[in-house]
Amino acid sequence: MDHAHGHSHEEHQPDHRHDSHGHGHGGHGGASWATAARATLHCLTGCAVGEVLGMVIGTALGWGNVATTILAIALAFFFGYALTLRGILAAGVDLRTAVRVALAADTLSIAVMELIDNGVIALWPGAMDAHLSEALFWIALAISLALAFVVTTPVNKWMIGRGKGHAVVHRYH
Repeated sequence: MDHAHGHSHEEHQPDHRHDSHGHGHGGHGGASWATAARATLHCLTGCAVGEVLGMVIGTALGWGNVATTILAIALAFFFGYALTLRGILAAGVDLRTAVRVALAADTLSIAVMELIDNGVIALWPGAMDAHLSEALFWIALAISLALAFVVTTPVNKWMIGRGKGHAVVHRYH
């Protein structure tokens, strides 16, 4: 990486890989767990909103599990990106750049999260068929999201540490 160079000019280079918020990196390009957890929570919020909304819409329309799950995943990606986009656009970045940054930052994160989240629900006996009015639906969702958070946080930490994912987003905050 770039950490062999002097640190005096790094703050002024817009394309530099380090997160300039000084989250205690010690100049090694590694991300703190707090930063990774924040990025993951951001993503989790969008995923949870999309997931629940997808379930609500799918159930309301009387769709089957597969169609409802596809809708839930699509909405999870949409809301996951939307939350990130909102933050980047607030920093005054043009839409095309913002969309590129959001896609780069969140795709792996959301994909891992959705894989675990839906995997838990798919493997959990009866969870797939549990309705929104049943405790099992919410328990399975809460546990699957918690598990997704635990698995996705190290993924985000690794990505941010490599100057990818939310490290890119943090440059615009």
